Amino acid sequence: MLENKSDNLHEDADGKEQDQNLQEQQGEEAKAAPAPEAPKEEDDDDHEQTLNEIDASNAEDAEDEGHKDRHEIPMLDYHSMSMEALVEELDQLITDKKIQAIKAHVDAIKSEFDLKFQELLEEKKEEFLEGGGNEIDFHFTTPVKRRFNEAYASYKSKRNDYYKNLEHRLQDNLQKRLEIIEELKSLINVEENINETYKHFKDLQDKWRNAGPVPRVNYNDVWRTYHHHVEIFYDFLDLNRDLRDLDFKHNLEEKQKLIERAEALTAEKDIQKAFRELQILHKIWKEEIGPVDREHREDVWNRFSAATKTIHKKRQEFFKNQDAIYEDNLKVKQEIISKIDAIADKPVRNHNLWQKQIKEIEGLREEFFQAGKVPYKVNEEVWSRFKNAVRRFNRNKNTFYKSLKKEQHKNLEKKLELVALAESLKDSEDWNETTPIMKKIQSDWKKIGHVPRKHSDRVWADFKAACNHYFDRLHARKNKDFEAENQAYEKKKEYMEDIKVFELSGDQPKDLEQVKTFIENWKAIGRVPFNKKNIETKFNKILDALFRKMNMDRKEAEMIKYGNKLQSLADADNEKLIRNERIFIRKKIDEVKNEIRQLENNLQFINADDNNPIVKEVRKNIQIHKDDLAIWKAKLKEIKAI
Repeated sequence: MLENKSDNLHEDADGKEQDQNLQEQQGEEAKAAPAPEAPKEEDDDDHEQTLNEIDASNAEDAEDEGHKDRHEIPMLDYHSMSMEALVEELDQLITDKKIQAIKAHVDAIKSEFDLKFQELLEEKKEEFLEGGGNEIDFHFTTPVKRRFNEAYASYKSKRNDYYKNLEHRLQDNLQKRLEIIEELKSLINVEENINETYKHFKDLQDKWRNAGPVPRVNYNDVWRTYHHHVEIFYDFLDLNRDLRDLDFKHNLEEKQKLIERAEALTAEKDIQKAFRELQILHKIWKEEIGPVDREHREDVWNRFSAATKTIHKKRQEFFKNQDAIYEDNLKVKQEIISKIDAIADKPVRNHNLWQKQIKEIEGLREEFFQAGKVPYKVNEEVWSRFKNAVRRFNRNKNTFYKSLKKEQHKNLEKKLELVALAESLKDSEDWNETTPIMKKIQSDWKKIGHVPRKHSDRVWADFKAACNHYFDRLHARKNKDFEAENQAYEKKKEYMEDIKVFELSGDQPKDLEQVKTFIENWKAIGRVPFNKKNIETKFNKILDALFRKMNMDRKEAEMIKYGNKLQSLADADNEKLIRNERIFIRKKIDEVKNEIRQLENNLQFINADDNNPIVKEVRKNIQIHKDDLAIWKAKLKEIKAI
């Protein structure tokens, strides 16, 4: 206790009182040493509490060899850190700092890590149960949890080893100090030169300063006992005032230095740093500096106490400001929770919107942890509200994705069916039949929605491989056919030049056979590229010219030419082309029939005199259309035969 300072023991200049005090004090045991009387100025309860706090902290520091490091390690905002960051910080503390200096930091890290992991654990358990799992079978861990457990176990092991060894050292140091006290007691009334006794006293003081820490529970008692017997020795030393006055003067100078340092601390902006340094000054005042004379005793203590009060008041203001900051943080966190609740209440029906909301929630979670501490009395309530809001959002999200997974599994079944179909057709040689089916398969694939992510790459790879296999074969065949078609085109160009110079003999049957030979040879050359089909039109024009020169029946000539076209269609082996040709002919038949019907209707409104030029023209046109109709019908009959 600070009020037990050695300089607060009143010295009496009266010789009789000194003798009486000396006789009484010499017979007392160390553990029964009376507590020094505190100055009246310390009656204030608040100040008394501050002094007790400082004393208790110094008692703890006296036991803990790492107390300097402990005060120097900054307490970070562990609440704002992720689990990964907390583990990194824990590892670094264990590696870089003394094990006895990091307890408060480790406890804070463990508390925050446990909160965050518990939240994650509850979320995963909820997902497990919603997926049909049995609660008794639930187990969940993560690499970061395993890393934390390993680091924390290492900390506890090292800390236990340290304190196990420390206990022996503390007891040894305590025994040394008790022996020093006993030796100090023996200095009174020894039969030796006072100077030798004083030198002996100084040696004991040096031993005391270097004796090392003692158990916290013994700290105050052993110091009180020591100071008590130091005071007795100074009373005894009153017989040689010169030596005592030198000590008093030295102690006064040292305490004045402490006072100046304490007064300078009142201007320190970092109030926590100032208070820690004040604790050190009190420790020095108590443990390292002896008493001063009665004249200055009360004055120096009052000055030192006044600086302590000033720093304490600033510290109280600091904590009041901290409370205000915590209240502001509380408002921020409450607003964040309200935003999370609002998002959780908003209905969402598609994946993209859910992904957007998930990012918003992650951002709000980060803001929540960065918002800082809240008043301790509401901390648990706020944390609970935050967890419930996030959990409610996660429940909604999980419900959506659970239904989405069902849909994705149905999509997977559909795509697997398409994969099986594509693989069954990939080696087909029936190009005209298979190619439209393969194209439809690709079109159907695009219409099917997403499949579960774990199957997506594999099913797509299988489908793509089957399609590529087929179309690579198709393209290779087309390239080969294209080369042959180009060669056929060049041959037909040359052959057409030979036909152009052909002269009719005048013998129609003979000439007709020659023309038919031209057609057969032309067909035998083969197909030409689609973009060069106009060569067929040119060939037909040459045939038309030859048929006109031979005065061939128009229908017969048309059917001979059409036979060439039908052969091309048959060679192409393309059902679509044949079907289109059939549709085209039927359409032409319908058009010709309509024309004939219209012309015959027109005759009803015209004078039926056969000599009428108009009637003659109409009848001529009707006959032309009927001839055309006969040709188209003959063509339809031929194409049906294909």
